[in-house]
Amino acid sequence: MDLKKAGFSTRAIHIGKKMDETGATATPIYQTAPFRFRNAAHAASVMGGQEKGYVYSRGLNPTTKVLEEKIANLEGCEAALSQASGMAAISAAVFSTVRAGDHVIVDEVIYGSTYDLFAGLTRFGVDVSFIDTSDTGNVETALRPGTKLVFFETPANPTNKLIDIKAVSDIAHDRGAVVFVDNTYMTPYFQQPLLYGADVVVHSATKYLNGHGDTLGGIVAGSSEFISLARRTSRDIGGAMSPFNAWLIIRGLKTLSIRMDRHNENAMAVAKFLQGHDRVDRVIYPGLKEHPQYDLAQKQMCGSGGMIAFLLKEAKDVHPFLDALKICTLAVSLGDAETLIQHPASMTHAVVPKENRIKCGIVDQLVRLSIGLENAGDIISDIEQALDRI
Repeated sequence: MDLKKAGFSTRAIHIGKKMDETGATATPIYQTAPFRFRNAAHAASVMGGQEKGYVYSRGLNPTTKVLEEKIANLEGCEAALSQASGMAAISAAVFSTVRAGDHVIVDEVIYGSTYDLFAGLTRFGVDVSFIDTSDTGNVETALRPGTKLVFFETPANPTNKLIDIKAVSDIAHDRGAVVFVDNTYMTPYFQQPLLYGADVVVHSATKYLNGHGDTLGGIVAGSSEFISLARRTSRDIGGAMSPFNAWLIIRGLKTLSIRMDRHNENAMAVAKFLQGHDRVDRVIYPGLKEHPQYDLAQKQMCGSGGMIAFLLKEAKDVHPFLDALKICTLAVSLGDAETLIQHPASMTHAVVPKENRIKCGIVDQLVRLSIGLENAGDIISDIEQALDRI
């Protein structure tokens, strides 16, 4: 059997596993910083690049290597790089691509810290345009001879706006730019951006890939050539993932498919409930036919995920609603086993200037839900009692 062509769950469990002398069935945690060379000649060969080998865990570690092999296979690409966090992964990818004098296009709806990173690139002589990339006409207009990169999330955090990966990639490639897609919301189980023309995929592995809210991690996935460059950049920046965190994410991947199916099932039930509640103005979830880009969701995604955005009718009701919840946890992360809820305008996206937030739909009435693995009926009951109190 060709393991690389096996089913998703089989690959998530078995790709990258290697039997060592102990016979351990779980991937060992190689909790070490340096690695011993056999002799001086071996050291010179490895350090000189003539021979492959482990030197220092900031560059490569046997545990993180297993994780990287798994993600590269699941995303359908040649290689991957593990990093200490999602932001470390984005930083390594971006700093490997752009330099002073370059132009970058970024979607206007992205995670707050990602927005901060790109906005800060102007200090280093990089010109950045924040636009709505869901309108391909905007992308065509914004592209310049010096445009090196187009970056977006799909679905976008927190509004669940979708971007047509293939359409944007085709336009960008015609003008010599590369496309990076943040696939954190969907994971490779529900969406594989590289199949639609994207050049690089990034993840906050802290979220669904790990799935238990107990570690930090990031992933960059793409061609071997790009990942080699990103690994060199990462070594200089110092954003390496720890072996223990890699081990936790490897463990999380073993249940990724069944967790994502449950997140998806629960989210659909909650989204339909919210649609029918008189305190809710609008529900934005890719699995609902009312989503303005439902057809695009059906084309490039094979699931709708666990993230719901919805608007209360009154902004003044947001805080009382959040404070009345008992099962849903008020926290800024997502992709956990438990349902997490937050207010983007005052929490994850507070760093985005208010006028920009409002323009792209991150209004004060907007609430973001990361639906967990609890019984759907219990999640709905908790939300219902909190809504009834406002």
